[in-house]
Amino acid sequence: MTNSLSKLLPALLLAALGTADAAAQSAPKVGAAAPYSAAGRQARAFTTAQGTDLRLTAAAAPLAFQPAGQPLETQVCVFVDPNHSFQTLLGIGGALTDASAETFFKLPKPQQQEFMKAYYSPTDGIGYTLARTHIGSCDFSSGSYTYVADNDEALKTFSVKHDEQFRIPFIKQAQAAAGGKLTMFVSPWTPPAFMKTNHDLLHGGKLLPQFRQAWANHYVKFIKEYERQGIPVWGLSVQNEEMATQTWESCLYTAEEERDFIKNFLGPTLAKGGLGSKKLIAWDHNRDLLFQRASTVLDDPEAAKYVWGIGYHWYETWTTSAMLFDNERRVKEAFPNTNLIFTEGCVEKFSFDHVNDWALGERYGASMIGDFNAGTVGWTDWNVLLDETGGPNHVGNFCFAPVIADTKAGKLIYTNAYYYIGHFSKFVRPGAKRVTSSSNRDWLQTTAFRNPDSKLAVVVMNSSDKKQDFQLWLNGQAAPTTSLPHSMMTFVVD
Repeated sequence: MTNSLSKLLPALLLAALGTADAAAQSAPKVGAAAPYSAAGRQARAFTTAQGTDLRLTAAAAPLAFQPAGQPLETQVCVFVDPNHSFQTLLGIGGALTDASAETFFKLPKPQQQEFMKAYYSPTDGIGYTLARTHIGSCDFSSGSYTYVADNDEALKTFSVKHDEQFRIPFIKQAQAAAGGKLTMFVSPWTPPAFMKTNHDLLHGGKLLPQFRQAWANHYVKFIKEYERQGIPVWGLSVQNEEMATQTWESCLYTAEEERDFIKNFLGPTLAKGGLGSKKLIAWDHNRDLLFQRASTVLDDPEAAKYVWGIGYHWYETWTTSAMLFDNERRVKEAFPNTNLIFTEGCVEKFSFDHVNDWALGERYGASMIGDFNAGTVGWTDWNVLLDETGGPNHVGNFCFAPVIADTKAGKLIYTNAYYYIGHFSKFVRPGAKRVTSSSNRDWLQTTAFRNPDSKLAVVVMNSSDKKQDFQLWLNGQAAPTTSLPHSMMTFVVD
C-alpha cells in the first residue's frame, strides 16, 4: 500500500462514519412515539359549579384547538404537555366499612341499586375501581369485635362471621357493580386485646413482642378467608394510623417497630403463606411524618424488599397546618421506585345542616390534584356512605361521606364531594399515565392524565369567587374556555 493511500483510507472511513452517524440521527427512531399534537382535536368539557345546576354536566358543544403562539403574561392559561409522563394510576375509590354496609341495607332496594350504580358504573356513575376495608372493628362499626376468642394465640377460633351479615354482602354487590373487579386493600385498626400492652382494643397500646408472630398469622387468616368467600385482596397496610392513641380501635408503632415487624414477621409470614404477591403498604397515617416513617422503613433493605408503597392520610390539618404535599415529593425523590397511595381522608365533625357546603368538595379537589401531582398512584376516600347522623360510629366520631343516606326518608343525598371526586374517577381510568399540567394563576389548580385509550383528561379546579376565562394550551394549540367561580372542570381531549 502506498503511503498516500494509507493516509487516505482513514480519512475516507471517518467521512463514511460521519455520514452514517448523521443519517442515523436524522432517521426516525423505530418504535419512538410521535410528539403529541392537539391540531385537529376537540375537547369535551364537564363542569360542576357552585350556585348552578351543573353536576358533572357536559358542555353543549366541544372545544376546538387552534394554533396559538407564545402566550402573554396577561393571558391566563392551563398548559398541558402529554410528551412528559409520570406515574401510572392504580385506581380511585373509597372504603367499604361496617358503617357504610349497615347504612346501605337500611335503604329501600331502589336506592340500594341507585347507590351502586352511582359509585361503580363507569358510564352511569363515577366508576370507582379501588376499595379499602378494615380487618376487625374500627370506629365506623356499631361496636367493637374481633375474629378470635380471648387468649387464642393459635387462632383456632378465627371466624369472620360478624362480617357475613352486612359487610361481605355489601362488598360483593360493589364488586358486581364495578364489573366484577375491584382492587381491594385491607387494614387493621387493632390486634385482639390480649395481644396488646394495654389489654384493650381501644386507646392505643402496643403489640406485645410475644404475639408478633400470632398477629402476622392473623393477616394471612383474614386475607385467605375473604378470598375463600369470593373477595380478592390486592394488598394490605400494616396498621391504620399508627401514631394516634384514639378513643376507638388503635395500636401504636414507632417507625423502627414497624420496620422490624415487617422484615422479621409480616413480610416473611405473607411469603410463607403464599401471599407474597400481595402489595404491602407501610405508614398509613398523615403526611406530616411521611418522610421520616418512609425513610426508616425503606432505608433497611430487608424491610424494603417486602414494601410496595407508603400510604398516607390528610389529617395533618388538625395541627392547623396546610396539606403537606411536599412531603410526598420528598419520598418520591428519595425512593423513586416506591409507590405512594392515599389511603384515607374525610371531612370530620358531621352536621346534617352542612351537607350542601361547597367546601366539602373543594377539600377533595385540592387534595387529589396535589396528591396526584406529587406522584400518588391511588386515591382512596374513607366511608363511601354514612347515615343522617354521620355514622353509625360506636365512639361518636361522626363524619361526612360524599353520599349521605337519609334512612328516615329512604333517600340519598349527594354532596358536592361526590361530584368533585367524580371529575377524576370517571375520566381518569386505571392504567392512565399522569402528564405535565400547569397553570399560571394560583386559583386555577390542575392535573392531567393520558388514559390507556390515549384520550387526555385534564382536571381544572377554580377555588376563587370569580369567573375566569382561560386558554387550554397544548403544545402550541389552544382552546378558549371559561371556568365558573368555585367550580371543577374535566376536559376530555380525543
